[in-house]
Amino acid sequence: MAYANDLLTKALREPRSAASLALEDWNLLVRQARHADLLARLCVLLEERRLLDHVPPEARRHVESAQAVAEAHERVVRWEAYQIRRALEPLDVPVILLKGAAYVLAKLPPGQGRLFYDVDILVPKEDLDSVEGALLRHGWMSTHLDPYDQRYYRQWMHELPPLRHIRRHTVLDVHHTILPETARLTPDPHKLVAAANRLDGQGCLRILAPTDMVLHCATHLFHDGEFEHGLRDLADLDSLLRHFGRDQGFWPELLERARELHLVRPLYYGLRYAESILGASIPQTVQEKLGLRNHVVSALMDGVFTRSLAPDHPSCATSFTGLARWFLYIRGHTLRMPLHLLIPHLIRKVLRRRPKTSRQM
Repeated sequence: MAYANDLLTKALREPRSAASLALEDWNLLVRQARHADLLARLCVLLEERRLLDHVPPEARRHVESAQAVAEAHERVVRWEAYQIRRALEPLDVPVILLKGAAYVLAKLPPGQGRLFYDVDILVPKEDLDSVEGALLRHGWMSTHLDPYDQRYYRQWMHELPPLRHIRRHTVLDVHHTILPETARLTPDPHKLVAAANRLDGQGCLRILAPTDMVLHCATHLFHDGEFEHGLRDLADLDSLLRHFGRDQGFWPELLERARELHLVRPLYYGLRYAESILGASIPQTVQEKLGLRNHVVSALMDGVFTRSLAPDHPSCATSFTGLARWFLYIRGHTLRMPLHLLIPHLIRKVLRRRPKTSRQM
């Protein structure tokens, strides 16, 4: 489903296709990958297949430089995980690393070549106050001090307002579940915590069980309204499916867990587009059991998602890309909040973005 100028998706799906590109094509591929935060991931894929020597030297410098930056990010994430453990260990509560930090600490494939802008953790809601207090004592401070923002996060959302460390300036998101409490889907966070796996030698730090990690990745992507990093998140999901899917027992467990947590729909979309866009190998019986019966809806969502999951670069845009992303932005908000909360919230956001005009003297 890649578009004509989408060199990045083709390279992620089949890295060998990049080896035969001319320098002019590499120029475009590097720009697409950089916009999508996938240039370092591309380097990893090429290195694994011993294809880096086929990359033109001018492009190889960019690819390897991106990988060096990703390795620096990994060191920062490991250090942040240590600082989080140090702050929260005395509380004796489970602290579950989510997304990129979990991939790195667990040495999972999606952690290779990944860039980071924050660290995400999940803790039981009943321990939220003590966790926040401990983090504040260790130098993290809230970044959203407006009373409305505080109420928005604490009353409606699935996380505290983002915390920024006063010295290291790193950002930490503290979740108590994986979807807003106002969302249509309400997976039980206690089940996620109960099934989480300990990390050897990491004290209170844990990661989600394999099935839950896949479901969280799919849910985060297909319940969000922002798709600037959609292809990167889909690449994470594709990598997890290839890794865990080697065990045939994983697939029936995944289906059962999706039903138990009421996350069948985001899993359906995750598997559908990981397979059609990035070539993930999904057992046919799995897709059949998840399939939507409304073919009109499926065709509509295919048109929307395939445009929105293309690299966020002008060369990959079509006439309908902007409309597709606007539709998913609205869809994401309606999935997260009921209309009586959503409409006042969006009006407030629009008013806050209006530029202030200075009074003429």
